[in-house]
Order: sequence, then structure tokens, then C-alpha cells
Amino acid sequence: MGGPITQDDIGFDPDTLYSAKLLRTPTSHGTFFMWVAGLLLLAVLALFLPWQQNVAGGGSVTALRPQDRPQTVPSLIAGRIEQWHVQEGQYVTKGTPLVRISEVNAKFLDPDLVGRLGEQVEGKEASLAGKQAKVRSLDSLIAALERAGVLGLEQARNRVGLHEAALQAAVVDSQVEAARFERRERLFKDGLSTRTEFEANQLRLQLAMAKLVEKRQELQNARIEVGSVSAEYGEKLAKARSDRDATRAEIGDSRAEVAQLRNEYTSMRIRNGMYRIDAPQDGYVVKAMRQGVGETVKEGDPLVTVVPARPQQAVELYVKAMDVPLLRRDRKVRLVFDGWPALQFSGWPSVAVGTFGGVISVIDAVDSQNGRFRVLVTPDPEDERWPEQLRMGSGVHGWALLDTVPVWFEIWRQLNGFPPTVDPDQLEAPMGASDGTGAAK
Repeated sequence: MGGPITQDDIGFDPDTLYSAKLLRTPTSHGTFFMWVAGLLLLAVLALFLPWQQNVAGGGSVTALRPQDRPQTVPSLIAGRIEQWHVQEGQYVTKGTPLVRISEVNAKFLDPDLVGRLGEQVEGKEASLAGKQAKVRSLDSLIAALERAGVLGLEQARNRVGLHEAALQAAVVDSQVEAARFERRERLFKDGLSTRTEFEANQLRLQLAMAKLVEKRQELQNARIEVGSVSAEYGEKLAKARSDRDATRAEIGDSRAEVAQLRNEYTSMRIRNGMYRIDAPQDGYVVKAMRQGVGETVKEGDPLVTVVPARPQQAVELYVKAMDVPLLRRDRKVRLVFDGWPALQFSGWPSVAVGTFGGVISVIDAVDSQNGRFRVLVTPDPEDERWPEQLRMGSGVHGWALLDTVPVWFEIWRQLNGFPPTVDPDQLEAPMGASDGTGAAK
């Protein structure tokens, strides 16, 4: 009885007891443990896999050049729509008529307004030419009056000289007659001359004295005549110069009126060309802002939108302000376009499916909306071409690729809220910064 108890001693099979089965360790537990241990090992190994850090952003498809973006064609003047020349979806070339409008401003309703303005310009120019001719005539008259004044003064002065000579002669004659009268008077008193001879000499003396007075008066009149001639020609010259200055002032006013009329004439000719609105460039008519015929529009109201035919496509992504310092030009970007199925692994871009490559071309210096900054991305020439069916405004999601770090580091960074790590040499240089050679980056 000292040996171990066997199944035969007990008299029944333990496998038939449920409690005995519970006490026995099943073989499936070991398999499960091996699977769990393997998965844990794989998870630990995955923590050391490389992870591509990135900056995510959303946006839409646009064009790199402003002239390639959808353009709204406005009405340059107020008017009424008379005729549409195109329909939505139609391809148009530059200069193709889009719509024709008519005038609604009462000031410009006259259909021959341009011709009438031209006649006014011609009439005012003719009036201006006449006034200019009048100024030239007055210049000639002033020159003639100046010459005539000089000659008149010279003649008057010559007459003064003649009268001065005549006065001098009259003085001499009076002196001679006075001497003769004195001799004749002595002879008459001495009885050596008759009364008749005495009275004859007295008469000649009186005549000589009267002539002397006459010559003095004539000299005085001649001198007065010099002043009169000078005043007369001075008055004529002053009047002629006044007329010339007044005409010159009228010429200035006429030139201003001519310039204003020419401006109105040119503006009206240009306005007549604004009744037909043409396509600004080759493209497709995508939307008409006004419908029907007879609708009135104001100056600057949009009429139709034209999308360029061959735009240089780009994507505008909006990223957070805290992520902008991590970006730089020429950095690679992965894009997912709305409408193109894709499977994106942000940390492993090499295994992503349905994504397209791009490079950063522009980073705005100021925020665009809601504190986010716009980044323009162009196609990557080293990657697959973007779909040709892309349309302006289509939604896009993008990931700007940064440095590669282990998975465990990325998890630790995300849990602590730290920003991605970027090599300082790969950061975007601030605007206006110099590269050391004097050239701004």
C-alpha cells in the first residue's frame, strides 16, 4: 500500500469529471501566449521604424499665375444688356465678343454725340487760331506804332529845332532893329533925320519885336507838340498792348476749352468701344452673372466668369501659423485630390496609394484666413503628373514632408505637444535676409 494511487485503484476515469478538466491547463493557452508575445515584439520593433514627419493642410486647386485664375469680366459702364454672343461652357479666344450693352445715361443717348463733339472741337480750334492771328496782328501793330512814335517824336523835335533857330533869328533881327532905332532916334533928335525915317525905323522895330514874340510862341507850341505826340503814341501803344494781353488771356481760356473738349471727345470715342465686352484671354465661359436681355447693369457689375484654357496649375494649402517656420521652398509635398481615391500613410509616403507629388513654390508672408498661412504648391517634375481632369476650386489635402524620425519619437512628441524637428539649415530664410554675399534670399 505504500505505492502511488493509480486510476485503477480509484475505480473511475478523471477525464470524466468536469472539475478535473478545469484544473488541467489547456494547450491553446500556450499558443495564445506565443501570439501575444509575438505581437508585443512586433510593436516594440515597430517603435523603431522610420517615420516621416509632416505638416498637414487643406485647400483647393488654383493657378500659380494670377492671370491664369478664373476672371470675372465686369461692365465698364452702366447700361442695358442688348445681346449675348456666347453661352456657358463655350470656348472663346481673346477678343471674342461676350455681350453687347446699350446706353442708359441720358447724357450719352445722342447717337451722333461723337460727331458733334468733333465739330465743337474744330470750331473751338478755329476760334483759337483766329485769336492767335489777332495776337500776331497786334504784335505787328505795336511794332509799327513804336516805329511811328519814334518818327513822330523825331519830327516834332526837328520842328522844335527849326522854331528855336527861327526864334534865334528873330532875336537877332529885333536886336538889329533896336540898334537902328536908337541911331535913328539920336539923329532925329539932332535934326539930322526926318520924322518919316524915324517912324519907319520905329515901325520896323515893332514888327521885329512882334515877330520875336511870335517865334517864341511857335517854339512853345512846338515843344508842347512833342509831348502831345509822345502821349498820343503812348496811348495807342497802351491800347494795342492791352488788346494783345486780353487776347492772350482769351487764348489761354480757349486752349483750356479745347483741351476739355478733346478730352470729352476722346472719352466718348473710348466709351463707344465699351458697349461691346470682349473676352480678356483664351478660355471657357463658366458662369454668367446676369441673365436674359434687357437687364440693366451698373458700372463695375460682374457679367461673366472666364477660366483660362491652359492655366499653370497649382494648389493652395492653408497651414497653421505654428507650422509655417518649418516649411521652405522646394520642399516635397504629397497631395490627395477630391474625387481621386487614395490611401495615405502620412508617416510612410512611399507606400501611399493614389497620391500625387508637389513642391512648395510660394509661402505667403502674411496670414490669409483664420490665422492660417497660404502655401502654393506646384507639380513635382520628378513625380507622376497631376490628373488632367482637375478643375479650379477642387478640394485638396496635402502633407508637407519634413525630417525622418523613429516612430517612438513621433509618439512621444505628439503626446507632449512638441513641434516637429527640422534641421535649422532647412528652415525658410526670413524675407529680406542676406546669404552673406549681399544678395537677398
